[in-house]
Amino acid sequence: MRRQNQKGLTLVELIVAFTIMLILTTMSVPMARSRVRVMRERELRDDLREMHTAIDKYKDYADLGYLGPQKLGTNNWPETLEILVAGVKLPGPDGKKIRFLRRVPVDPFTGKAEWGLRSDQDDPSSLSWGGQCVFDVYSKTTEKAADGKPYSEW
Repeated sequence: MRRQNQKGLTLVELIVAFTIMLILTTMSVPMARSRVRVMRERELRDDLREMHTAIDKYKDYADLGYLGPQKLGTNNWPETLEILVAGVKLPGPDGKKIRFLRRVPVDPFTGKAEWGLRSDQDDPSSLSWGGQCVFDVYSKTTEKAADGKPYSEW
């Protein structure tokens, strides 16, 4: 019998409370992992879109002749991603410089600002870069999305 002035939990009550807490925490861990993966995927999409836009803008400016004469074999695509960050000096007396990217984004899956590159002369599914120009970028991670498609094909 329990005394009326005695406070606390019995051993059975403690076991039940800890079991419920254990079940709730084991359910939340997979949800947290999937949330992190979704956030990384969103960041990867945004980074790829930003770099593709910068590459396309460079190509458009070069095709219109705003960037001056281009190197042969590049087909007016940028030679490297660093050119998009460093900028290109516009022809003319004022010497203005145009930049297409503030920085090369960090790949959320590898944690590095290193991206796979493809030139316009490479095979579209190739994972090696011919070195002529930068036509496309992709993630170097070997992980796959929930649908089974590798992130390198995004």
